[in-house]
Amino acid sequence: MNDIRGFFVSVLHYGMPATQQRKPDEDKGLVGRAQAGDTTAFDELVLKYSHRLYGLVYHMTSNREDASDVLQDVFAKAYRSLKRFQGNSSFYTWIYSIAVNMTLNFLKKRNRRRGMSLDDLDSGIANDVEFLEMTSGNSPSHEVNLRELQQRLNEAMMQLSEDHRAVVTMFDIQGLPHAEISEILGVSAGTVRSRLFYAHRQLQNYLEEFRK
Repeated sequence: MNDIRGFFVSVLHYGMPATQQRKPDEDKGLVGRAQAGDTTAFDELVLKYSHRLYGLVYHMTSNREDASDVLQDVFAKAYRSLKRFQGNSSFYTWIYSIAVNMTLNFLKKRNRRRGMSLDDLDSGIANDVEFLEMTSGNSPSHEVNLRELQQRLNEAMMQLSEDHRAVVTMFDIQGLPHAEISEILGVSAGTVRSRLFYAHRQLQNYLEEFRK
C-alpha cells in the first residue's frame, strides 16, 4: 500500500483537496472583527471551516452524532477563547488545534470497547451525497465492494489509538503536511512521521485483502 493517501481519498471525500493552499493571513480581517464583537464575522468563520472540521471529527469518531456534538463544542470554545487569540499562528491552525484536542479528549472518555462494537460503527456513508454520486454509475457488485471497503476502513481506523487516528485523518484524509500537523498537535515533525509510519503499517495489515 504505497499510496495510502490516494487510497483514503478514493473512498472518503471530506475536506478540501490537499492542493488547495491557504494564505496565512486570509482570516485576519474576519478574526479582528469577531474579536471586536461582530458576531456575523464569527459566523462567517464557522461557515468557512465547519465542513472541513466536521470531516476531521467524523473520521476520528466514526459517528455522526458524536461528530456534530463535538463540533458544536469546538465552535463554542473557540468563540469564548477568541479574544485570547493573538495571531501567533493562523486562525485555521488555532481552531484546528482546538478541534483535534477536544476530539481526542472525547475519544479518551468514551469507552470504545464497551460502547462501540463493529455493528455500531456509523453507516452514514451509505447516505452521504458525495459517496452516492461517486458510486451511482457503478455496477451493483462494484458498489457492494466499495461499501464493504468503507466498513473495513472504519473498522481499521477504530483499531488505531486516538493519537494515531488523528495523524492519519489529518495527513491521509485531509492532506495536511507534516509541519502543519506538528504545529496543530504540539509535537515534533519526527513524532508525526513516526506515528504515521506505525499507523500505516497497522492499516496496511487490516486492508491488504482489498488491495490484491
